[in-house]
Amino acid sequence: MATREKTYFVADTHFGAPPDSRGREADFVRWLDVIKDDAKTLFLLGDIFDFWFSYKHVVPRGFVRVLGKLAELADSGVEIHFFTGNHDMWVFDYLEKELGINTYTQPTEFEINGKLLLVGHGDGLTKMNKSYNALKRVFASRLCQRAFAALHPWVGFSIAKKWSLSSRQKGKKNIKKQCRPNEVPVFCEAKLKEKHYDLFVFGHRHRVENEDVGENSQFFVIGEWIENRNYAVFCNGQLEVRDFAKE
Repeated sequence: MATREKTYFVADTHFGAPPDSRGREADFVRWLDVIKDDAKTLFLLGDIFDFWFSYKHVVPRGFVRVLGKLAELADSGVEIHFFTGNHDMWVFDYLEKELGINTYTQPTEFEINGKLLLVGHGDGLTKMNKSYNALKRVFASRLCQRAFAALHPWVGFSIAKKWSLSSRQKGKKNIKKQCRPNEVPVFCEAKLKEKHYDLFVFGHRHRVENEDVGENSQFFVIGEWIENRNYAVFCNGQLEVRDFAKE
């Protein structure tokens, strides 16, 4: 068995979203099988599920293969960190209690092989998008969550899927038109005034980006799994974004 020394990152798989969610899930499970022997740590950087709500007694339909494989990796000793995204912010404590996966709602720092990383999903990093941040606060409120929990799952998921599709299509158009403000460099520069980070790693923007920011610091946006099969691997102090479909 290979030495477990690598750290992997993946984001925006959007399981449950068209087109061909089952195909994406199969590719993802194959990817997890490939990395399981040399992965020390796995970061899931949000929007892994196109929608999720952790009901008290109901588990959302689908994703069985993904959840089972993640449980297998966690049970074998791989340290897994899950960051909620704007599509799966209602995971709550399900992954922690059922699979032993650490869950986060905000960018969090990690020291890996002597490098200091700040890691997160990548949405709402600054005050640049006021309307989005206001909507996110509504979804994060207990009142909103309790109101949604009161709906029958059939009704709740029907509403959520329509909202999710509309949101994703709008975001995709904004990226292509360069309308969505890139908060990442602004956020990174502000953080570097407080503390030095060697790397910032985010998802959310559905594209691969890598730029120097500050002195001896870089940020990465690691792409997505709807049109591509992007992931990042960190080893020997270097982070590289790859495409599993091309390997």
